[in-house]
Amino acid sequence: MDKYGVGQDPYCYAGTPILRNLLGIRDDPTLEAAERDLTVLTAEEIQFAPPPYELDYLKSLHHQLFSDLYPWAGEIRTIDIAKGETRFCNVQRIEPEAGKLFTRLKRENYFTDLPRDQLVSAVAEFYGDLNVVHPFREGNGRTQRMLFEHLVINVGYEISWEEIQREEWLHANIAAYYCDYDAMIAIFDRCIGQPLDELPSDP
Repeated sequence: MDKYGVGQDPYCYAGTPILRNLLGIRDDPTLEAAERDLTVLTAEEIQFAPPPYELDYLKSLHHQLFSDLYPWAGEIRTIDIAKGETRFCNVQRIEPEAGKLFTRLKRENYFTDLPRDQLVSAVAEFYGDLNVVHPFREGNGRTQRMLFEHLVINVGYEISWEEIQREEWLHANIAAYYCDYDAMIAIFDRCIGQPLDELPSDP
């Protein structure tokens, strides 16, 4: 069984839980390291873009982050996946549910009119809800965080994930799955920093 509890599936090498990849890696630790190292490099090359932010934009980010590793980068998954008791969106509902969320985001003007406290709450709730959709077979977290960096920067704030611990992050995502956003709000309150126009300029 792989980490999503899917077992054998078309994304994996036959008889293994290892995702098929363009580097031909056949063990999890090496693949995880390659994924981490490659996405660090590719993330640095991705330029900020203003709205609209929608599912196609998320797919574009996923493709840019993972196209050197996975042949299906940027494509919506074709199988249902779950982590433990957390069951992510059925494949038939991914595009409709993502569409609802991004339509609401557009209607709320991408949160650009909110004071910081309301921004933190809105971003945290939107993150938790979008995470339930989990549109890709792998790489959802990295891709979604990149989207939210752009979203928060567009509103006019800096954002950093550096102080967030893995277990804390997992707990917040699980709680948000059950519509308890308090832990996620606390995380984004720390991640979202100063207004960009108040940061000291380079000499």
